[in-house]
Amino acid sequence: MNILLLGSGGREHAFARSISQSNMCSQLFITPGNPGTAQHGKNIPIGVTDFEAIKKCCLENKIELVVVGPEDPLVNGIYDFFISDSELKSIPVIGPSKDAAQLEGSKAFAKEFMLKHHIPTAAYQSFDASRIEEGLVFIRTLITPVVLKADGLAAGKGVLICQTLDEAEEEFQNMLHGKFGAASERVVVEEFLHGTEMSVFVLTDGIDYLLLPTAKDYKRIGEGDTGLNTGGMGAISPVPFADDVLMKKIVMRMIRPTIDGLQQDKLVYKGFIYFGLMIVHNEPFMIEYNCRMGDPETEAVLPRIESDLVELFFAVANEKLNEKKITISSKHCATIVLTSGGYPEYYEKGKTINGIDSINDSIVFHAGTELKNGELQTSGGRVLAVTSLGNTLDEALLISNTNAEKIQFDKKYFRRDIGFDVLNLKN
Repeated sequence: MNILLLGSGGREHAFARSISQSNMCSQLFITPGNPGTAQHGKNIPIGVTDFEAIKKCCLENKIELVVVGPEDPLVNGIYDFFISDSELKSIPVIGPSKDAAQLEGSKAFAKEFMLKHHIPTAAYQSFDASRIEEGLVFIRTLITPVVLKADGLAAGKGVLICQTLDEAEEEFQNMLHGKFGAASERVVVEEFLHGTEMSVFVLTDGIDYLLLPTAKDYKRIGEGDTGLNTGGMGAISPVPFADDVLMKKIVMRMIRPTIDGLQQDKLVYKGFIYFGLMIVHNEPFMIEYNCRMGDPETEAVLPRIESDLVELFFAVANEKLNEKKITISSKHCATIVLTSGGYPEYYEKGKTINGIDSINDSIVFHAGTELKNGELQTSGGRVLAVTSLGNTLDEALLISNTNAEKIQFDKKYFRRDIGFDVLNLKN
């Protein structure tokens, strides 16, 4: 069958690789894709929120399944667009409805959902520009650091952790005055939880779910988790400290109440849910939802899934996920992201990339690359993701770090400490 994948990053390259390995996939189309996805299918230059162009693409190429990678088309209602169109409604879309996607599209909506369904989370309040003074008063009740979150989508960069109350007050006002554009017209002010982050993913048909491999990603630009937030500098899977006891707590306190809550609130959800968690003294707390797979966690999670992904997608579409099981490799996976110098602030594009052809024992996922005059060049802040499997986390990290050194482009930067924090926890 013909399948359409939406997106253009490292996550979508990882999806393209897995989908193309399915016996059910005749031809894969990717919109808009990148030079990496082109290795597994046909790229078509269409924007992920150009729904009319996507419709035309589906009809012309006899698409029978649509897999949505990024959040923008989901929050903008691509699932609803297909369901309400007589020519498209028979094509399954892997992703939630517009209303359900508000779990990611609005931080305030997500927090209200958590409280309603008794899912443990940090104390918070949300404010808009008409309640600045109330927000400042609430900030003064918190112990530093203070977490500020833009309510809407901000490309993974709308979260600030303020070390002082003065900084929190200043940034709170900056956000409400447009620091993140429309995304911060409303700001969630939240208590800071001291613990260790981890990511849990499920694939759900809205009734049942399959638990995917756990992962841990690294958002800060600097080693030792310092500096500005980024879209993600690396990831590991599985999470070494996520033992059976902790996972049972996560299932009972987060996953099951979320799936039940979606049904109770009549929110149509057929796709991936990301649970961003903070583990505090071995107790899980919800930090945020995403309505899709994370990036770069996808690059560390999908290589460990041995089941046919397309089979699982059709089980989701037909609400038969309870009939499926998922097979996960026992190997460890480590992903290291190579970025352009200056990222996540100003960076230059158009730098020639060399050395990928010399890599044999890692998967190199393209994130921000383009072909110009037959030459592979940088086109984004996060350029490549080097992913390796190993019998241990140490082995997987060593392979990825070694190969990250081999790939060259001007002002290349990557963190050399990905995964070291959990290795220290084990020791």
